Amino acid sequence: MIVPRPTRLIRRHGRFTLDRDTAIRATPGAQGAARLLRALVRPATGLPLPLHEDGRVVFALDDRLIGLGDEGYALTVNEHAVVLRAATRHGLAHGVQTIRQLMSPTALGSRPVSDVDWTLPGVDVRDAPRLPWRGVLLDVARHFQPVAVLRRFVDLMAVHKLNVLHLHLTDDQGWRMPVPRHPLLTSVGGWRAETMGDGVPHGGSYTRSELAGLVSYADERGVRIVPEIEMPGHARAALAAYPHLGNFPRRRSPVWTRWGISDAVFGVDDAVLEFCRDVLDEVVDVFPGPHVHLGGDECPTAEWESSPGALRRVRREELTGPHDLHGWFLRAMADHVVERGRVPVSWEPIGDPRAVVMPWRDAADARAAMDLGHAVVMAPHRSTYLDYPQSADPDEPAGQPGLVVTARDVYDLPLPDGVLGAQCALWTEYVPTAHHLERLAYPRLAALADTLWAQRPSWTDFTERMRAHTGRLSALSVPLPRKEDDARSPVPPC
Repeated sequence: MIVPRPTRLIRRHGRFTLDRDTAIRATPGAQGAARLLRALVRPATGLPLPLHEDGRVVFALDDRLIGLGDEGYALTVNEHAVVLRAATRHGLAHGVQTIRQLMSPTALGSRPVSDVDWTLPGVDVRDAPRLPWRGVLLDVARHFQPVAVLRRFVDLMAVHKLNVLHLHLTDDQGWRMPVPRHPLLTSVGGWRAETMGDGVPHGGSYTRSELAGLVSYADERGVRIVPEIEMPGHARAALAAYPHLGNFPRRRSPVWTRWGISDAVFGVDDAVLEFCRDVLDEVVDVFPGPHVHLGGDECPTAEWESSPGALRRVRREELTGPHDLHGWFLRAMADHVVERGRVPVSWEPIGDPRAVVMPWRDAADARAAMDLGHAVVMAPHRSTYLDYPQSADPDEPAGQPGLVVTARDVYDLPLPDGVLGAQCALWTEYVPTAHHLERLAYPRLAALADTLWAQRPSWTDFTERMRAHTGRLSALSVPLPRKEDDARSPVPPC
């Protein structure tokens, strides 16, 4: 009943009991996984699980494992021992989550539980994901979420072996990424006067140490972070802080207080390009992962069409018109990201096949991007946007109007041959609180995790396993639907 479904799980006779005398023996490099298991199960079980050379729970890095890749693991449980092996730390972290799911659901809770025998069933597991990119975008620009909420979100991702947290850090409505050379980005661009006429100021930003700590926290759990800095559009918050970066430097505009897309976009002179390089330099210093997202979608060109500076740039670069500035700008930034040893990511093809593309408008766009030489991560909004409600139930929280995206829609998302994987997106125009965030995320993220990890995904099998998994989510205090969304929902009535 594990979610996501393991590649192979064979039940064996016997059970292993964890008690106050149980210790962990960790080979070099595996100590982090031992600490992770201890930290995750101790609140409910009270078990100390100390490190000891004679421990009967054995964690080992083993580069001789064949066929399990960078994230796979092998787990054996019998009445005498628990042995977890993997080629990498992230493989061990995924194995730790399987151990948690083999325990009673109450072991996942945060409050002490008494009079429970903490046992693991005898199993032989060999497990590895089908696809390497299993992600979630979290928009912290529209509604800021404190770093404690992000850590909790990472914890829930890790339970499901989701491995990419895509942080949408900037937009028209707020700038959350600290850049020491440009402090007004957060002190001015991080705050808006109100939201859709409510009269309530909203904002916030992260410190460098908070983000660095989040990176380490996520890495320990097998999750890497992909930062996104939107450009050249979705830039109103940055222009509120530094008007000279716009196409009309004398224009003063506050951080955008409405939803939708502001017409304000970055200018295209050399000073703007240097500013963006400064920002990206800070991003790659804080986030060590291989990918940096440049945004690049929904960029109005009206300002470029009337800006003398933009028109001069069109002539200088011998472009066919102002609309070509969009690709030109993004290719310049992609060059800088590549020079810093990273891989650029964009929402749409930018004319540089080095960039990973995330088709979001239509699943059919994936094939066109791959034909242009791009690696692709699927993100079609009809299947993956979690700001849409997950049912038409009157008790469903407010969401983006126009569509309903069910767990079944997520499970059946299009995955053409050759893609890196897929991700869901939680845009937060309608998501002001952490409770609301998790209410929209689950069980749909469980569906995403299963369909991307399982070697042979099966909706019917998934719904059966979710009957047990719902108890785990409840133990984790995840707010779930109060009744089945519709006949296709995997969540039984609570």
